[in-house]
Amino acid sequence: MVILTGSLGPFGFLPASGTITVAALGVPLFYLMREWPYSARAVLMVAVTALAVWIHQLGDRILREKDSRKLVWDEIAGYLIAVTFLPFTPQLAIAAFVIERIIDILKIQPASWIERTWPGGWGVVGDDVVAGLYTWGVLYLLVVLTPSTFGLPV
Repeated sequence: MVILTGSLGPFGFLPASGTITVAALGVPLFYLMREWPYSARAVLMVAVTALAVWIHQLGDRILREKDSRKLVWDEIAGYLIAVTFLPFTPQLAIAAFVIERIIDILKIQPASWIERTWPGGWGVVGDDVVAGLYTWGVLYLLVVLTPSTFGLPV
């Protein structure tokens, strides 16, 4: 049951599972949250991140792998961290997807250090938290400096 939940059904078994999961589930989730108050979004973000740590901790132990590509909750957590406190627009959802994926893949410090040194699920999810925070920072600056680029009023 942990592996089925951790892989979000078939998503963890697809090629490029993290990228496909964020595109297929993370972006639509951002759209669904568009009318939610930021406090409710924050609760969901924290809950998903906490569950991701637990799922990756247990799932990796069951699979006998570290940061198994089959478990994809860390990717959703990273994307939610990037978008939780931003208004929804299609342009912003796509920009967040592209920027977060690039930053996550590059493992900009301290992400790679966290992934290597923090134990179990904490390290697996920690690097995605860093990617989400960096993405949020980049997008926040871009929204402030060029809101019309993202379909927001000037």
